[in-house]
Amino acid sequence: MNTKRILSVMLVSPLLALAASNARVIQTNSAGDNVHVIDPASNQVAGVIHGIEVPHGVVIAPDGSRLYITEEPTRTLDVVDAKSLKVTKKIPLSGRPNNLAVTNDGRRVYVGIAQAPGAVDVIDTVALTNVKSIPVDGAIHNVYVTPDGRYAVAGSIPTRVISVIDTANNTLAWSVKLSGGIRPMSFTKNPDGSTKEIVAQLSDFHGFVLVDFRTHQEVQRVTLPDVAGQEKATDGVQGAPSHGLAITPDGKVLWATSKWFGYVAAYSLPDLKLLKVVPVGLIPEWLTIPPDGKNLYVAVAGLDQTVVVDNKTMQVVTRIPVGYVPKRNASGLLQTE
Repeated sequence: MNTKRILSVMLVSPLLALAASNARVIQTNSAGDNVHVIDPASNQVAGVIHGIEVPHGVVIAPDGSRLYITEEPTRTLDVVDAKSLKVTKKIPLSGRPNNLAVTNDGRRVYVGIAQAPGAVDVIDTVALTNVKSIPVDGAIHNVYVTPDGRYAVAGSIPTRVISVIDTANNTLAWSVKLSGGIRPMSFTKNPDGSTKEIVAQLSDFHGFVLVDFRTHQEVQRVTLPDVAGQEKATDGVQGAPSHGLAITPDGKVLWATSKWFGYVAAYSLPDLKLLKVVPVGLIPEWLTIPPDGKNLYVAVAGLDQTVVVDNKTMQVVTRIPVGYVPKRNASGLLQTE
């Protein structure tokens, strides 16, 4: 190994170690007033955020300095300091919020407003103010920013419409209506990093669909497998038999939840071949994968647990007790010191 390479390894390795030590999984508890912070290095709870009643969605600021959490009863976006895990500000929204997304540069947060006629609120994270409410077709359940940062994509359950917002000017770029209410979404990418497809789960459909981002048309539909000899769990499903998606950082595996049968299913990308079905427990909801891509974290609402699945072996590693009815989660790097 030459001198330059030795120096490079010496410089990069501490940075990688620091990044790993700062990784966190954030688990909201939809029937409680707290949010759990999990250290994926140990798979232990590293802290708890208190005083947020009915927390819905959570995102981590790209620089790791803050968390943003939607609080349904107060109709606010709560700003949480990453080091102290204390709420520092509650930003009023135009209505009751559901999920949210943050831009790649961290300067804006998009919040889905879950009541008619439907809107996506735009939060300036420098001024910490609500600067715009973008009208869309239908109350919004979830909103995401595409991997390239160019669009915010919002889904409505009652109108079955996906609304795509241009983040450069915060105006509606296009929309498409599907056959069922829009539940969780994820995105596949083209080689240049642009968005190839929207992967969407729908109300009353045990699976997911793919929408071509260029043509705005549904191009494929995948039904999750039933489990022979096992009855469907219908209590607590809330019209969403499949409600949770995650794609590994290398873009090779898509995970989807089955609330009916209590498992997560892995599919290869781009060919969408079923790789493995992993039982995790009653009513798996949301999924997240930390930046290192090692494990999948599954919010299992019926067990009050976050279940950890190894992305290579596709086996359950451990179960982490959290709060009441865990649902939305997120992961990333936090400024912990």
